[in-house]
Amino acid sequence: MPMTIDVLGSETTRRQLLTMAAVGGAGLFTMAGAPGAVAQGRGDGTNGKPFRLTVLGTTDLHGNVYNWNYFKDAAYSDSKGNHVGLAKAATLIKAVRAERGADTCITLDAGDTIQGTPLAYYYAKIDPITDGSKHPMAESMNLVGYDAAALGNHEYNYGLDTLRTFESQLNFPLLSANSVDWDTGRPVFRPYVIKTVQVPGSKPVRVGILGLVTPGVAIWDKANVEGRVKFPGIVEQAAVFVPKLKAAGADIVVVSVHSGADTSSSYGDALPYPENAASLMAEQVPDIDAVLVGHAHVEIPQRFVQNAQTGREVLLSEPLYWGMRVTVMDLDLIKVRGQWRVAASSATTLNSNSVPEDAEIATLLQSSHETVRAYVNSVIGSCTEAMSAATSRYEDTAAMDFINLVQAQTVQAGLAGTAGEGLPVLSIAAPFNKSAAIPQGDVTVRDVAGLYIYDNTLLGIVLTGAQVKDYLEQSAAYFKPVPGPGTYPADAVTNAVTERAPKGTPDYNYDIMGGLDARLTYDIDLTQAVGSRITGLSYDGAPIGSTAEFVVAINNYRQSGGGSFPHVTAAPVVYNRQLEIRQLIIDWVTANGTVDPPSFASIDWRLVAGTTPLTITP
Repeated sequence: MPMTIDVLGSETTRRQLLTMAAVGGAGLFTMAGAPGAVAQGRGDGTNGKPFRLTVLGTTDLHGNVYNWNYFKDAAYSDSKGNHVGLAKAATLIKAVRAERGADTCITLDAGDTIQGTPLAYYYAKIDPITDGSKHPMAESMNLVGYDAAALGNHEYNYGLDTLRTFESQLNFPLLSANSVDWDTGRPVFRPYVIKTVQVPGSKPVRVGILGLVTPGVAIWDKANVEGRVKFPGIVEQAAVFVPKLKAAGADIVVVSVHSGADTSSSYGDALPYPENAASLMAEQVPDIDAVLVGHAHVEIPQRFVQNAQTGREVLLSEPLYWGMRVTVMDLDLIKVRGQWRVAASSATTLNSNSVPEDAEIATLLQSSHETVRAYVNSVIGSCTEAMSAATSRYEDTAAMDFINLVQAQTVQAGLAGTAGEGLPVLSIAAPFNKSAAIPQGDVTVRDVAGLYIYDNTLLGIVLTGAQVKDYLEQSAAYFKPVPGPGTYPADAVTNAVTERAPKGTPDYNYDIMGGLDARLTYDIDLTQAVGSRITGLSYDGAPIGSTAEFVVAINNYRQSGGGSFPHVTAAPVVYNRQLEIRQLIIDWVTANGTVDPPSFASIDWRLVAGTTPLTITP
């Protein structure tokens, strides 16, 4: 059972806990514009006592209830000391409510809830909620007592039936003003809700809560939504529904938006609306008071955006993903001519690593947690030959070929009916994990997951033959030069120091490329200078033409510029459903049952000196 302490038993304990947990923004207890500082009776229509409304927020929980890494079967940890899970976030939420007064707090989420961990996958695919099981995220969020949640793009990953079932299990509304019917244009989920907050001795505050999702769903989950749901722009729909909220009597408007703060798109010009538009919305749509931001997986404790029409400052905050942080937005309200308005606002984020897991949630979901642990350690298939990634840095291995096979097959299937259909498909993979191995015989979920230890998603981009060569030339900079043929230890040829990598090029910045329907072959000549090492580059036995076009399966880290590989950030994107590569590999083994390396593995690239293959020892 998790460690528990009494964080609600005394004011001193709560104050100490929340002070230790605060990591950004204006701080939890010291703000300009605190209620006691609001002037009274100034002749400007201000009347009555001020009132503080607190908005608590999470986002991008991605199926994390416990501080647990199911693929390692151990407590979650990272290099920055973060902890994850709604159980820990719940402790912070309850502490703030006890400190502020629960009746003055509203709790929201900004989406991406039901996808991302084996726990979430299990109740979507293995024991699906559509067959009667209860979703752990629904049970835990109900116990926390959310007031509303915006839909995220990953809510659509498992189809509308699963999403509707999840919605039915919640005690609070799922909101999305820009998920609209394909034919009528009317929202297919509730666009907003108005919560009434009682104020002792005064009129209540009516808080309008609007939900919006990034329009990228139309691309990423096309198979699940085409012909059924469309996704207009965030700014456009906010401009429609914020006035409706005000007309319906909302004093204050808070938007929970699954869209990053900094205006950008990963899908280029495929849609007429930006993917990340939270700041743009705050700037262009009047009468928004605060925005809970999601989707971008970054931490923004506090940001203010000036509305271009009214000149008012709009408060934005984004807590870090997976329950690592909880946002606390304080809105200090005054009545002006009898109507509540925001006089001052500020925000901070609280760190979940500072508290224990909430005992109620930990107990409630323990059975589901143990069930999924057993699943992750269960056999999902078999392998005819052992595959190891130990030597993948310096020689072609079946382990890397397997990753490239799954990625390329997935992208090729997703190109059906698109402009990219028929183009030859290549794939890139990096040797992330030297200890990764698939045993001969029974294969478990954990075995497969070890091949791909990051949470990257899969895209397909178009590169020319010349660009493919440029890409491989940069990848080959991973290797140190050698004077000629011979035998070299691995450390003598790998992890080269470069201008980009003064401490040595990491393994994850060395990419291995392979073909799907035909072999992509090349040599890497370590006697040549960086930029002139790729020789004999051929596809299906013929030299690659500089203008030939290929679809390349690539992960989102690389496509977004990670590693600074040439051409990829500007390349046309022809596939992007935001599916996790690790889960795709697990799904492949589950569906196919048998992994047979001889059926897909081949030696397609070599380290050479001139034309002589090098011998590399571990």
